[in-house]
Amino acid sequence: MRVIVMVKATEDSEAGVMPSNELVEAMGRYNEDLIKAGIMLSGEGLKASSHGKRIAFDGPSRTVIDGPFAETRELVAGFWMWEVKDMAEAVEWVRRCPNPMPGPSEIEIRPVIEMSDFAEVMTPETTELHERNRANLENR
Repeated sequence: MRVIVMVKATEDSEAGVMPSNELVEAMGRYNEDLIKAGIMLSGEGLKASSHGKRIAFDGPSRTVIDGPFAETRELVAGFWMWEVKDMAEAVEWVRRCPNPMPGPSEIEIRPVIEMSDFAEVMTPETTELHERNRANLENR
């Protein structure tokens, strides 16, 4: 089961406050443990939303919205992509994580939708298209 593990933004992360060396080192050791366990597929921190953009869709219309974005607690400051046996294993790994922020913080875990979840709407042609795309990504 693949999950995305999202570190929620805080006022400090949105203000661009960088973590201490101690926190960067602790997170590096934690990532090392995830890699050794074969769980971590990828992971990155994200710049504050003031560096970002959103694109709003309404039918054929597209509107670009410049950051920063309101509701800091709803924003993501970083993420990991993990391969775990189940949600319980993901929760156990998050419990071992150093607090990713200097103060109170949250981490959210969400299962990734797999192609098999779309089985009832997939045609053979659509299945082949997505399989080809995945193979092309892996061969980059």
